[in-house]
Amino acid sequence: MAKVIINEKEETYEDGTLLVEIAKLHQKDYRDDIVLAQYNGSLAELNKKVSGTANLEFITTADKDGRRAYRRSVVFLLQRALMIAYPRPMFAYLRVHHSLGQGDFCTFDGVDEITEEKIAEIKKIMLDLVDKDLPLEKYSIKTSEAREMFHGYNMKNKELLLKYRTSSNINVYNLDGCKDYFYGYMVPSTGYLKYFDILKFENGIMLMFPNGNKLTGDTKTVAEFSRPMKLFHVQQAASKFGETMGVPTVGDLNEAISSGRIKDIVLSQEAIMERNIGELAQTIASRKDVKFVMMAGPSSSGKTTFSHKLSAQLRALGCTPHPVPLDDFYLNRDQMPIDEYGEKDFESIEGLDIPYFNECMVKLLKGERVLLPNFNFKIGKREYNDHYMQLGKNDILVIEGIHGLNDRMSSSLPSESKYKIYLSALTQLSIDEHNPLSTADGRLIRRIVRDSRTRGTSAAETIAMWDSVRRGEEKYIFPFQEQADYLFNTALIYEMAVLKLYVDPQLFAIEPDHPMYGEAKRLIKLLDYFLPMAPDVIPNNSLVREFIGGSCIL
Repeated sequence: MAKVIINEKEETYEDGTLLVEIAKLHQKDYRDDIVLAQYNGSLAELNKKVSGTANLEFITTADKDGRRAYRRSVVFLLQRALMIAYPRPMFAYLRVHHSLGQGDFCTFDGVDEITEEKIAEIKKIMLDLVDKDLPLEKYSIKTSEAREMFHGYNMKNKELLLKYRTSSNINVYNLDGCKDYFYGYMVPSTGYLKYFDILKFENGIMLMFPNGNKLTGDTKTVAEFSRPMKLFHVQQAASKFGETMGVPTVGDLNEAISSGRIKDIVLSQEAIMERNIGELAQTIASRKDVKFVMMAGPSSSGKTTFSHKLSAQLRALGCTPHPVPLDDFYLNRDQMPIDEYGEKDFESIEGLDIPYFNECMVKLLKGERVLLPNFNFKIGKREYNDHYMQLGKNDILVIEGIHGLNDRMSSSLPSESKYKIYLSALTQLSIDEHNPLSTADGRLIRRIVRDSRTRGTSAAETIAMWDSVRRGEEKYIFPFQEQADYLFNTALIYEMAVLKLYVDPQLFAIEPDHPMYGEAKRLIKLLDYFLPMAPDVIPNNSLVREFIGGSCIL
């Protein structure tokens, strides 16, 4: 008999009982659908069998690992539906390009036009498959056999990806005859996949998911699609760049590294980024009324290096830029607002002295001489250290902070005096046809490397605070990205191969009994797809140097 400890209570089951059967008995105690489990501290699918004595925690669609499993399983469901809607020889080939809001932007290769009627047909097929509650079967095969199989399916990106897998076997999933390889875990069967929608969008579709989590409490209502067109066009440009450089996927990047082409790719992308920053500076300099460049972006988007690079380009055009961190306008620590967890909320816009900031900026715009504050983070108070400023004819303030795009922050300034820039690291790479590379994962890896080097923060500590950082981004940054005059992509197509060298040792240092071990293990598996790349070909003014060190800018 197997002894299973759930919520500190011991339960007894026959050896070999599936976790899914135990989950069904406990589902009534959970508001959200159980889709995965923590089994003796490790993430496990519900088709795992119990044996011996085990600690068991259930993972629902309100948890981040549960949401990931749910979303990739819906993608698999869509693949199977396309096989039915477009039978051979008219087979439609699914490509999942990138996330957009709470959905994935997808296209169908081999299809000239995706009509509303066809979308309705595909959605009905998917719902029929849900009603049938078909299993998502996982089985292990030799990696060489998987490559041959995907070659036969014309899944060239998967075939190339597996060329660089060092493991002799991999796990493949089968859904009613549709076979695929996925990065991450899946739900047990199609009956779990009730909540999704498909919308026609541009030259493809949006596959929409629920937006629920532990805070919003709604995991069974599909999110609305806000059509963030500026973000979409930047992501499309990133994808096109990857294709132009011949490295749209991780497998292609590995090919470039192993063949020695990577140096040319690095130098080309660095040159393109400098050109784009230069063109942006020309746009700002040409607008004579602009005195405030308002800049915001999520964590580890490269704001510090970017602001220095933009300032250098502005100086080359005859402007005189001055950095003004919004952090200097924090309220004193004893005045900070409290979040829903009872902690001081340093992410909230209410933690900034908005009236005082506007007062200072309006005076500067009028040509007055103003004493600007500096925030002393050691004592948690604003200080005034003879930091006077008066705007001349060619002066421009480069204002950086997470609330830079929020109109509340600069409501007293005329719109023509402001130019808003949103920064984010929107990766050009996909793992393969059906597994886009998460931009949030890329930023987390950047931050682990930087914080270890500059702040002495361990990988476990950085991972532990990441959920809080992400909540702040969702609340205070992402809603304002479409209000920017310019969205700038700071991702570098080669960076994960370089960051791997720095982050792997830190992730491996997290012990199995540590609460952050599961997330560390997931990131290690992700980085295992990449061949490592030495940093010696990276210029010392590269944005990636902000994270790995050796920058001549900072």
